[in-house]
Amino acid sequence: MNADGKELEPSMFIAEIMEQHALTVQKPQISAEQMIEFQHLLFTGQQPVIDSLEDDFIDGLLSRFVMNVTALSAYLNCPLRFYYQNLLRIPSGKNEATEFGSAIHFALERLFRKLRETESFPPVETMIDDFSWYMMRHRQNFTREAYARRMEQGSIIIPAYYKKYVNSWNKVVSVETNIKGVVVDGVPLKGKLDKLEFNGKEVNVVDYKTGNVDNALPKLKAPGEKNPDGGDYWRQAVFYKILLDNYELKDWRVVSTEFDFIEPDSNNNFQKLKVVIEPTDVATVKGQIKTVWDKIQAKDFYKGCGKADCHWCNFVKDNYLYVKLDEITEEEEE
Repeated sequence: MNADGKELEPSMFIAEIMEQHALTVQKPQISAEQMIEFQHLLFTGQQPVIDSLEDDFIDGLLSRFVMNVTALSAYLNCPLRFYYQNLLRIPSGKNEATEFGSAIHFALERLFRKLRETESFPPVETMIDDFSWYMMRHRQNFTREAYARRMEQGSIIIPAYYKKYVNSWNKVVSVETNIKGVVVDGVPLKGKLDKLEFNGKEVNVVDYKTGNVDNALPKLKAPGEKNPDGGDYWRQAVFYKILLDNYELKDWRVVSTEFDFIEPDSNNNFQKLKVVIEPTDVATVKGQIKTVWDKIQAKDFYKGCGKADCHWCNFVKDNYLYVKLDEITEEEEE
């Protein structure tokens, strides 16, 4: 029967077999207990649970763990993702999009460091040279075709991006700034920020992004009905404000957070998108930080989110790393 209760037609092969052979059709009877067990199995399959490691090992990792925005967003997305990526720190292969973005970041970092040395921006050829050096240094992460394509892409967008902003960039900046030693509501925080632009003590936090601007728009949205936790970029902006506003070594005050998209949009325009941060946003993300921190310390990260497209849930399922049904049932009974 289908979902509407209508009888389904047998496949052509089964129909042909039944026409030529007198076979008895047997319909298995499923008990209520078997159905309950089957539904439980489906549920655990959707949200896989893995076995916990030795407490001494995990306790050692947790004792050194400091919350950053990547870990926060990873946990909210899927506790298993946090467990593998941010706690165990399983190595992952580099893909061409990530490496291309890293090459752009490197070229921009070098550009502003050289500004500090000479008090003027070097020519665009210098930025292209730094981009090319990084790409060559990491070319093992590209296929031959991808490397050529990304090199061409960089040679096109870097001069256009440089020309767009070279006369308007703030020259009072700090690049690739590491912030640590911050504690908020008992939670240690840290972060590495692409660029800080200063106007006295006021700070505009700049985070570089590569990729399609249109695809990034949902990530900039505050919490709503469809996404009660808010988008990752929105949370990143608020997290950076919390981090810098509570950085006791400096008397800085974050007035804005800006996402600078290095690649042009569909209309060939470069965009900088600012996130307006309200006091309620700060309270929301502080609440997320505290809640996630408490769950991590309680080792509540062995159960996946169950989303169909979750890489780590599917990794656990495909490699049969999940705890079997009878083991879960025994734990629940205990």
